[in-house]
Amino acid sequence: MPDLPFAVTLNRAGPSPIHLQLAAQLREAALAGQLLPGSLLPGTRTLARDLGVTRGVVEAAYALLSADGTLQGEVGRGTRVSRGVGRTAQAAAPSPAWFAPRVPSPGMHSDERPGLHFRTGVTSAAMLNAQAWKRAWAYAARQPVGGGYADAAGLPELRAAVSAFVGRSRGLAATPDTLLLTAGTLQSLGLLARAVLPAGATVLFENPGYRAGRAVLEGAGLRLVPLPVDEDGPVVDNLPPAHAVYVTPSHQFPLGSRLSLPRRLALLAWAERQGALILEDDYDGEFRYDVPPLPPLASLDTARRVVYLGTFSKVLSPALRTGFVVAAPALLAALSHERALTDGGHAPALQHALLHLLTSGEVDRHVRRARRWHAQVREALTAELSPLAPLATLRGIEAGLHVCLHLAPPLDAETVAQELAERGVYVETLRTFTFTEPPKNALVLGYGGLTVKEAQAGARRIREVVEAYSAGRKKSR
Repeated sequence: MPDLPFAVTLNRAGPSPIHLQLAAQLREAALAGQLLPGSLLPGTRTLARDLGVTRGVVEAAYALLSADGTLQGEVGRGTRVSRGVGRTAQAAAPSPAWFAPRVPSPGMHSDERPGLHFRTGVTSAAMLNAQAWKRAWAYAARQPVGGGYADAAGLPELRAAVSAFVGRSRGLAATPDTLLLTAGTLQSLGLLARAVLPAGATVLFENPGYRAGRAVLEGAGLRLVPLPVDEDGPVVDNLPPAHAVYVTPSHQFPLGSRLSLPRRLALLAWAERQGALILEDDYDGEFRYDVPPLPPLASLDTARRVVYLGTFSKVLSPALRTGFVVAAPALLAALSHERALTDGGHAPALQHALLHLLTSGEVDRHVRRARRWHAQVREALTAELSPLAPLATLRGIEAGLHVCLHLAPPLDAETVAQELAERGVYVETLRTFTFTEPPKNALVLGYGGLTVKEAQAGARRIREVVEAYSAGRKKSR
C-alpha cells in the first residue's frame, strides 16, 4: 500500500477530535494537489498503525471525506481521491477595463535613503515635551468611552479650545460653530471638493504649489488652473472666473513669499465679485522671523468668502493627523455631514489628548520653544548659504519652515540636486511643485526636521557643490 506523500500532524491534546484533524489535513492535501485525483490512499489498518491511532479514527476520517466527495471507496480496490478534486491553477484575472491606477507624482513618496534630508512638511520630534505628552494621554485614558458615535465635527470642548488657540496665535475670530476638525489639510481639501464645490468646478491653484493638495483636488474631478506666483505672492491681477482659489498667503509653498496686503484686499474683492471661495491654507503661519505678522485673509473677510485651513502638523507633529476648517456655519454643516460619511470623525481618545495639551497651556509653550528652535536652525542655514550670493540667493526666509535657494546660470537645480544626493544630502527642486510651465531654477530646503548641526552640515555640502559647479568643474568627493 502507498504511503502518504506528506506528513500528518495530530494534536492529541487539542480541542478538535483527532479524526476531524486527520480529515481536514487529507482534504487540504487533495485540494492542494499533494494527493492527485485517482491516487490510492493507504488502507485504514496501515494508516492507523503509521499514525499511532486506532483504526476507528482513520475509518471515521475516510467516512467524512467520502460523504463530502473528497474520497471514493470501492470494494476490493481501496480508497482513492475522487476525480475532479483539486484546485485548478488560474492566471490572475485581468483588471477591469475601466481601472487605470494613478501614477504618483514625483516626490509624493517618502524617501528613506540614509543621509541628510531637507524635507518639507516635517518637524523635529525632539522638541515635544515627553512628560506633557504622557500626561495628555493619561488624561484621555480617564475619559469615559461612550457607547455611540461622536460628533463628526469634533468634541465641542475641543473645538472651543482650538478656536481660542487660533485667536491667540493668528488673530482669527473663530467659534465652535464655525470650526470643524479634520485629519489634516488634505482631508480638508477633499471634504471641500466633495461637499461644497460643484462637480467639475474650476479652481485657481498656485503654481508652483502644494503638489499633494493639487492631487487631491484633481482626483476629485476638479479643473485646476495655474495661478502664477512672484516675490509678493500669488499674482491676483486680472484673475479669470472660477469657483474657488487655493492660496498659501502667510508663506507661499514652496517659494516662501508672503502675500502683500494690497493683494490680499484685491483677492477678497475678486472673490466677492465672483461669488467664489478662497481656500486659505495657513499651514505654518505660527512661524515668522524678524517680520511683523500679516493677518490671515479670513480675518479681513467680511463677505464670508474665505475658508480657513489650519493644521497641527507644524505646531506639534504630523503624527497627530489633526487639522481644522474655519468657515461659515452653512458650509460647516455640509462638511460635517461629509466627514461623518468619510470616516466618522476623530477618535475620542486623540481629541481628549489634544484638548489637554491645549487647555493646559502646553501647546502655547511648545510653539514658543519651536519658534526659538527653528529660528536657530534658520540662522545656521542662512549663515552658511548667504555668502553664495549672487551665485545662489536665499528667498522666503522671513517665515515658515523652508526656504528656496535660487540658482544663477550656469548652475542647474536638477544637476546640483543629483550631485548632492551622491554626497548623501537630499533636496527637492521646484520642478516637482510646478505644472504647465518650466520651473524656476531653485532648490527647496525644508529645515523643520533638522537640528542646527544637521542644517550646518547639509548647507556646507550645498555650498561646496554650488561653488564647484560655478567654477566649471565637479569637485571630487
